[in-house]
Amino acid sequence: MKANGSWLLPLTLAVALLFSGLCMAQSQQEDSEENQWFSVDSLNEGLGEVPEEVKRQTPREAVRSFLELAEQGEFAAAAHVLNLSDLDRSERQERGARLASQLETVFRRGEQVDASNLSGREDAAIEDPTGQHPLTGEPRRNLELASLKVDGQTYEIRLARYRVGDEEPVWLITPDSVSYIPLLYEEYGPSLLEEYIPDRFKSSLGVLQIWEWIAIPAFLLLIGLVGWGVYSLVGLLAHWFPSGWPSIFAGRIGIPMALLVMAFVAQILLDYVVSFTAMATTFIRVLLIIIVAWGVGTIALRLVDTILLKVTRRIVGEIDDTKPKDERKLLTTLYALRRVIILIMVTAVSVYVLSQIQLFETLGMSLLASASVLAVLVGIAGQAVLGNILSSFQVSLAKPIRIGDLVMFEGQWCYVEGIFYTFIRLRSWDERRLIVPVTYFVSKPFENLSVKSAKMYRYFEMKLHVSADIEVIREKFLEFAKEEDSVVEHHKLCCYVTGQTETAQTVTCYLMTTDPFAGWVAEKSVLERLMGFVRDEHPNWWPREVVVLSQYDIAKGERQGARPPHHEAASGGDGEG
Repeated sequence: MKANGSWLLPLTLAVALLFSGLCMAQSQQEDSEENQWFSVDSLNEGLGEVPEEVKRQTPREAVRSFLELAEQGEFAAAAHVLNLSDLDRSERQERGARLASQLETVFRRGEQVDASNLSGREDAAIEDPTGQHPLTGEPRRNLELASLKVDGQTYEIRLARYRVGDEEPVWLITPDSVSYIPLLYEEYGPSLLEEYIPDRFKSSLGVLQIWEWIAIPAFLLLIGLVGWGVYSLVGLLAHWFPSGWPSIFAGRIGIPMALLVMAFVAQILLDYVVSFTAMATTFIRVLLIIIVAWGVGTIALRLVDTILLKVTRRIVGEIDDTKPKDERKLLTTLYALRRVIILIMVTAVSVYVLSQIQLFETLGMSLLASASVLAVLVGIAGQAVLGNILSSFQVSLAKPIRIGDLVMFEGQWCYVEGIFYTFIRLRSWDERRLIVPVTYFVSKPFENLSVKSAKMYRYFEMKLHVSADIEVIREKFLEFAKEEDSVVEHHKLCCYVTGQTETAQTVTCYLMTTDPFAGWVAEKSVLERLMGFVRDEHPNWWPREVVVLSQYDIAKGERQGARPPHHEAASGGDGEG
């Protein structure tokens, strides 16, 4: 008995292992099936038989069937793509067709759904040949078709895979999504104006309906007339306002204010009067968002510019180096602050626009995948612009030049009028404006005549005859120079002979002036007066060439009264003869 019973224990263990393996395999199979579909007891009972033209095996077929049937007006057949399990069996047939019609309107006006973008596999597994997607090859049983907002709340239309018993699984609009359809239809449904449009104009003509091809140009024309009226009104206000910063500000915001009003009027019309298909509506709404963001940013920038102009006129006045250094430094800081405000506004407007048009959600993965390529392209294309911007900030921080400084740039005297993002504006002495890229300006040597003090030592030269009395010239120079208002530090006035030739001497006069331009005027004024003094009082002091017409050689000490020997000999000869 003991020998015969020894084989029972291994047999029992083998049977137990086999049973546990079968249970685990069945459990894994059940888990795998749960990941592929939702198991339900029934689908759309009371809705009738599923028409042959309704294909629901893949997400692409299900959505394509729904859109094609809805376009043909067969909403009862299109209702078989909806999961109506939350409705009573008795009302599924009637409400199903109405819900299908409403959903088609929501798709057409709220968010355009393209069946070609959906998976053509029954399990909706993601196909990625590169294998970079983390869910590549994983079956899916729930997909998002559209995401719409109503009163700031997001509502999703989703497609899910269902299976009844041993039947083939099918893809249907989820019950939760079906429950959102009336709310979405109220938001994105036809407007009041469309109730009066004849049905013959509601047929499709390309991507739009016939009536939309007529209404959209009329809509744009109406908005354009509103903008023109606002622009004219702002122009009139600019003339009515008293001269000063109010009129300047009003004159600068005509176009952005007109665009803002146009955008708000268009939004009101889209919300309460007329609505178009999803393609046209999406384009118009994105355009309106961009216009509003640009308009608000531009008006804010114009306000900053007007305040900056007011401060410039009140504190600094005319932009030159005669103003105190602290005031010119303040103006330079204000211009730097303007560039910071522009950078902040551009960043804020860009983020707002991108967030409103939901580019982060739809293009997020693509942008991240191609971030390195975009960085290289932006770096190459915007190298010059970025270099100018960085150089502009460098100039604003280091302040090698300030607004109002007088600089000698490439042989020209110029005042620094403005330091902007990408260029520096210089005002030459003859009122011309030089626009110089910032990187080019900082890469070239320049002379800042106002970096420490605007005072400048000036000098001029005069050519006089060697017989001119330098003491008389010096006294007159000191007298004339001290009478000039822009000549300072009289103890530094000096006048010396700095050169000499056989017939002339060079007299150089030096004078200290308050600033280079005033010094130039003082220099020329003193020179003119000295020349007038020499011309009127001592005209013989002008340089001249002396030519002696005489038969006597002065160098040998001969005088005009003596007669040369050969003349005496000639005379004696004649006497003897």
